Amino acid sequence: MKLYHGSTIGVETPNLQQCRPATDFGRAFYTTTNFEQAEKWAKIKQKRANSENCVVSVFDFDDSVLYSSDYKVRFFENATHEWLDFVVDNRRGIAQEQYDFVTGPVANDSLYATILLYEQGLLTADAAIERLKVQKPYNQLSFNTKEALKNLKFVEIIKSPLLPQTPVMKIVKK
Repeated sequence: MKLYHGSTIGVETPNLQQCRPATDFGRAFYTTTNFEQAEKWAKIKQKRANSENCVVSVFDFDDSVLYSSDYKVRFFENATHEWLDFVVDNRRGIAQEQYDFVTGPVANDSLYATILLYEQGLLTADAAIERLKVQKPYNQLSFNTKEALKNLKFVEIIKSPLLPQTPVMKIVKK
């Protein structure tokens, strides 16, 4: 399976120490199966960092690893009470369990407002889940341990230009 990671720099070898803590699924290297989602995330990071770079790193991954007894994996099919509590606990830095991989919906900016209301006690879990169901969730697969990252095989870096009318240039690692 192809996986994509959007950023302002190309990533050939992910390093967990450079990943932010207190994110949806904890400190991890985040990927998606959706190229457009990764590109959108790269553009968001580009604006936040006021960077000229907008990059999508491409990887191959044998997803049968997710079903191996060698790894601890957490699956979330969609936004549920369990997913919501897991994301909130990770964002607060109080998650209890460590996983090699976690897969499920992304709590993007539009979902985040609902999660924030839930965290503040302004929405019940049921009300938050109902709101989340009407929003289009993106997917993410996080690599949370060094052992998990060994299964990610770098393919190429696709650098998107700053100006949208310029064609996308592909840089292939040899």
